[in-house]
Amino acid sequence: MHRILVGGLAVCVLLGGCAVKVEKAPEKPPVAGVDLSRPPQAVAGVEGMEKGLFRDGRVYVGGQPGQKSLASLAALGVTTVVNVRTPREMADKEQVPFDEAAEVAGLGMEYVNIPLGGPDYPYSPQAVEELAQVLERRPGPILLHCRSGGRVSYLWTAYLVRYGGLTLDTALVRGRAMAIPPDPLEQFLGRPIKPVWASPDTPSSPTPAPH
Repeated sequence: MHRILVGGLAVCVLLGGCAVKVEKAPEKPPVAGVDLSRPPQAVAGVEGMEKGLFRDGRVYVGGQPGQKSLASLAALGVTTVVNVRTPREMADKEQVPFDEAAEVAGLGMEYVNIPLGGPDYPYSPQAVEELAQVLERRPGPILLHCRSGGRVSYLWTAYLVRYGGLTLDTALVRGRAMAIPPDPLEQFLGRPIKPVWASPDTPSSPTPAPH
């Protein structure tokens, strides 16, 4: 028997026969430089971040940056800032006392707004697609931020599922390592809840008849 490696596939050929065994090639690794052997890493030394900052592959995920934060991130090589806060949030000068878009441009980075939150800017697959387009267009490090890191942790988790090839369970582990909070129901029950995918064509369970 000879084992031949062809195009990433292991092929076993039995001499004198026609039996061929083909082993599946390893799954394609997640995009954006994510290393599945290690969780997202907390980033220290960036002043002015409203909440924590994490790095997963070439993507920084965190809360609202201050002016000093943006300068520090630019020095780290960040090329693009993706902000998911809504226009109303960004217009509140008590929360954000500077023009983030202008500050980002002044530092030579690209500024992208994908607003998420409230009835005017609902969570949607389109937001994940927009993030994917940014990551495809901009190969360098990227900052993905909201106010506290929660929304962007969910968005990044959805991206890893839709475009990174991760299972929902695996992606959620990475999101929870950053800013996705524990599910209150898990806390009440004292055990984890396993998400289950539902097909869009699967009808919902009928409402039980009253007794």
